[in-house]
Amino acid sequence: MSMDDGLVIVLITAPRGRGAEIARKLLEERLAACVNIASVRSLYWWEDKVEDDEEDLLIVKTKECLLDRLEKRVREIHPYTVPEIVAVRPVRVLEDYASWAVSETGPCG
Repeated sequence: MSMDDGLVIVLITAPRGRGAEIARKLLEERLAACVNIASVRSLYWWEDKVEDDEEDLLIVKTKECLLDRLEKRVREIHPYTVPEIVAVRPVRVLEDYASWAVSETGPCG
């Protein structure tokens, strides 16, 4: 498995109740192998004040070579002006899981 095919985890927040819609589109388009959705409370600065919102946190498993396409698609379908899209490389992943996740996503090209 090349580095470009390597598994990455992408964190995306969305308004409460909108996460499943975004997750389903990413899955249907094979930009993700799996998406977990957790309910979180987010506090953050926005337009010079501290916001306090209930949000969905999407934990997206994909491969690195799909990050540009995933980011572009999230920007198209996400209701926020500036969506949180943070990709991280895992330190260690069960090889069988990583192989499964990579095989379930679309081609890099």
